[in-house]
Formats: sequence, structure tokens, C-alpha cells
Amino acid sequence: MRYLILSMMVVFMFVGCSSQPTTEMNDAKAAVDAVIAEGAEKYAQVDAQKLNDDLAAAMAEITTQEGKMMKNYSKAKEALVKVKADADTLKAGLPAKKEEAKQSAITSQTDAKTAIDDAKALLAKAPKGKGSKADIEAMKADLKGLDESLPEVQKLIDTEDYSAAIEKANAIKEKAAGVSDQINQAMEKVGAKAEVKK
Repeated sequence: MRYLILSMMVVFMFVGCSSQPTTEMNDAKAAVDAVIAEGAEKYAQVDAQKLNDDLAAAMAEITTQEGKMMKNYSKAKEALVKVKADADTLKAGLPAKKEEAKQSAITSQTDAKTAIDDAKALLAKAPKGKGSKADIEAMKADLKGLDESLPEVQKLIDTEDYSAAIEKANAIKEKAAGVSDQINQAMEKVGAKAEVKK
């Protein structure tokens, strides 16, 4: 009787582990698809990539087990359950991540505007001597172009493309800082010449 019970337990164990975890597969895929549809790749790129990688690893484990005589899907099942749980957690935290990305984009936009304003203020103090007029006009044109590209950052924020908005704002900020550097160098040269004359 004991052997019979033991044999039945072993059979149940193998049957339980040998069938594909279809429900877990479907649940995990649905959870990942749902969080991606909510914009996880936009607002939580690293987390979204990890979810996709974990799902792929679980599916690879299923494929590995399919090629074996004695199939054991317990590892794959555990991985799929974890993927679903992680996807659900990410989905719940996505609004906060979205807001965080929005605030970062707004901060970058403000920094870009400040960099342009600083460069304009510096340009107003730039030495206007012989040979510098063309340079000043070129810098004015550069700053005007940067100023005109600021609304593009706002458009990206409005369409919730925060990573692109941050990228664009940072590029504007860098270019404005470059103009400020040019003005500072010109002012230093004029100051050095004035010292030599003294």
C-alpha cells in the first residue's frame, strides 16, 4: 500500500511538472503587453527592458524543457509568475515615473532658457570693437535660432515625449553655453590687450 501511494505521488509530481505552464505564460505575456501599452518603454526604459528580458528567459527555459524527455517546467513557471508580478508592480508605479519624467523635461527646458538668457546678457556686454562686429552678429543669430527652437521642447512635453524633450533641451543648453564661452574668451582677449597697452 505504501509503495502504491509513493508511486502515485511520484506520478503526480511528474505530471504536475511536465505540462507546459500555459496559464502562467498567457498571464505574464498579457501583463507585459499591458504595461508596455501604458508607456513603460517611454517612462521606465530600463524596467521595461528587464521585463522583456525576463520574459524571454522564461520562454527560453520552456523551449529547453520541451526538448527533454523528463520535462520540468517548475523553474519556468516561477519565472513567469515573477514576470507577471513585476509587470503589475511597474504598471502601478508608472504614473509616478511618468510625472518624474515630465518634471525632468520641464527642468531641462528651464535650464535651456536660462542658458540662452545668460548668453544674451553676456553678449550685451561683449566688446564691440573693430573686427568683432561680424562675430557678434553671428552669435546673435545663433542665440536667435536657439530661442526659436525652444517651443519645440514645449511641443514634445505636450505630446508626453519627455525623453526627446530632455534631449532637445540639453542640446540647446549646450549650444547656448558654447556661445557664452566664445563671448568670455573674446572678453578675456580684450582684457589682455588692455593690460598690454597699460
